Amino acid sequence: MATRLVQISMQARDNSAVGRFWAEALGWKVTGDKGAETNVEPEGFSYPNAAAVCVDVIGVPEPKTVKNRVHVDLATTSAAHQAELVARLTDLGATPADVGQGDVPWAVLADPEGNEFCVLEPREVYRDTGPMAAVVVDCADPRAMAGFWGEAMDWTVHEVTDDRAALRSAEGVGPYLEFLRSSDPKTVWNRVHLDLRPYAGDDQAAEVARLQSLGATRVDVGGDMAWTVLADPEGNEFCVLTPL
Repeated sequence: MATRLVQISMQARDNSAVGRFWAEALGWKVTGDKGAETNVEPEGFSYPNAAAVCVDVIGVPEPKTVKNRVHVDLATTSAAHQAELVARLTDLGATPADVGQGDVPWAVLADPEGNEFCVLEPREVYRDTGPMAAVVVDCADPRAMAGFWGEAMDWTVHEVTDDRAALRSAEGVGPYLEFLRSSDPKTVWNRVHLDLRPYAGDDQAAEVARLQSLGATRVDVGGDMAWTVLADPEGNEFCVLTPL
């Protein structure tokens, strides 16, 4: 059995507006916008596909109150590209964000509802990821997170240190999943979280049980849903969707 990261789920008070922003930011398309759910994927994309981690924006009434523990890093190919992208995103409604980064070569911005993200300076490691360089998760122990997530998914662990861990799809395409050491405690439900999907023919319940044996815990959100909500060993919520 195995599972893989297929999308990030992002909560927003106006899911349509935030979805359109991220479609523009990534150069992708809004492929679904109905009710409280807006889907953003690359144009012509065959979902699910390791070449991209899609964005699923879910409408909620609650406003954002704290810094997100999960954010997106955008890739650039040159200093000029970085400057152009920052300017274009600012025109689309992004604003500068101060998360204590100090003087760094990347730009920290927030989308129109305050969800932080980074526009990176050119880095060789992200030259072939597409517009999304990485999905980044704050954590207390990157080594432990690499241990859990390396077993939870069929992604390959590329780097593990005391301060950072990085995984990428087994196919070696698409963005990285990174865990960065942070001293900030988790205090609320993650407004951005990971969605995993087992492969076609696998058993969802068996996969949930396997993840629990690795250290995940079940999160009771009420209601009768097709997916199961779990939390990793540091309490970061994630969803196990139906196989596809």
